[in-house]
Amino acid sequence: MRLYNYLIILVFFMVAGCGAYYNQPTGIERAIIGESTPATTLLKDLPKPKEQIVVGLYKFRDQTGQYKASENGSNFSTAVTQGATSILIKALEDSKWFIPIERENIGNLLQERNLIRSTRQEYTKDVDPNVPQITPLLYAGVLLEGGIVSYDSNIITGGFGARYFGTGGSLKYRQDRVTIYLRMVSTANGKILKSVYISKTILSQAIDQSLFKYVSYKRLLEVETGYTTNEPVQMAVTEAIEKAVSTLVLEGIKDGIWQSDASKEVVDAALNEYKQESLEADFKTIYGRNLIGRRSRFAIELAGGTALMDGDYPSSIMRPMGRGALKYFFSPSFNLSASTNVMKLANKNLLDAGYATFDLNAEYILLPKDKLSPYIFAGGGYGVNKKFENIHTKVQYGAGLEYMASDHLGIKLYGEHNLTFSDNVDYLKRGVRDDFYYRFGFGLTYYFSSKKSNVFEKYKKK
Repeated sequence: MRLYNYLIILVFFMVAGCGAYYNQPTGIERAIIGESTPATTLLKDLPKPKEQIVVGLYKFRDQTGQYKASENGSNFSTAVTQGATSILIKALEDSKWFIPIERENIGNLLQERNLIRSTRQEYTKDVDPNVPQITPLLYAGVLLEGGIVSYDSNIITGGFGARYFGTGGSLKYRQDRVTIYLRMVSTANGKILKSVYISKTILSQAIDQSLFKYVSYKRLLEVETGYTTNEPVQMAVTEAIEKAVSTLVLEGIKDGIWQSDASKEVVDAALNEYKQESLEADFKTIYGRNLIGRRSRFAIELAGGTALMDGDYPSSIMRPMGRGALKYFFSPSFNLSASTNVMKLANKNLLDAGYATFDLNAEYILLPKDKLSPYIFAGGGYGVNKKFENIHTKVQYGAGLEYMASDHLGIKLYGEHNLTFSDNVDYLKRGVRDDFYYRFGFGLTYYFSSKKSNVFEKYKKK
């Protein structure tokens, strides 16, 4: 029977790691056409140009000078691809906005043209003196410069694991980042017409499960499974370069450097989408945090939960609690909250009393520009029973978490400790300690206007 249970666990592990088993390489694979990236579709969906631009690209270099990280000593392989020029030329072709001309190996091209010219002069001068000369080379109206400027390893690392009596598993992850700059230079006067900056994160994950058990005397069962996934660096560089080209095209349309042959509605839709993305990027930090004020000055809160008595009677039990509050924000982090709370306080078979409390709290939000933020609060108030006879004053403090599910709606979870100045909250005066109670709640906060929208509107007018 015990062996049967372990076989069930083994099957569970195999199912949990099925991604490895269904996708593991079991044979020789044929060459395939290179995969597209999410930016490839955006690049091909750009509004079509009125006239293509001839562009020269001498070298799009790896400027990081960085080698691959290794745990086993020196590694002389570079962290990023050395063929970024070829990737950029392909992106320029896919956009349909540019005519790239050969400049990276211009020496080879000129040498071949000299061979053609000398061969014609040597072998055709006595046969046909009217043989046309070799056609002239195209020259570029603009040059593209720049390169891969940084490759940052382990900007985020972490994981999770658990093991119990030889059975467990773990998940590990790591995030790197590659950054490129691309600039466009006029060949007429050397002026830098546009410069764009794009970054792309690179994710690596490892999942493993293991079982290490004695199934019987001197019989040890050991099972391990797992897999790792590493986002290809070349695909990340390709996506960043394609995004840079599409950004360059849209910036050029916006500033009137070139024009599109598409309808005004199509161009305006593309520019508006790009403008919104640019506004969001202005407030985004390295770890994907959107640093935008999210809360308006006025808000209303509704919450429910439980209350727990801590008085003179034993065996306290949780009873329901409800809360309604109005809030006014003096700053993105600080607000005052006036609330009314109704609750039951009870001890098993001894007390079941209803109270209403009126509280005024000062709240401080620790990360006001993040979607998820902890907050702390403290204040004072008073409580009364149903007949407005048993009155107590108190102070309270607590902490919670709030998640901004939308620009107007926040979801929160909190707990608070109420310190009363009365020993009669449970209708029993005993000892020297006053009665306390706890409240734990889950609620919604509605913000009457979106500070995020207001910020965006302000920037849109600039």
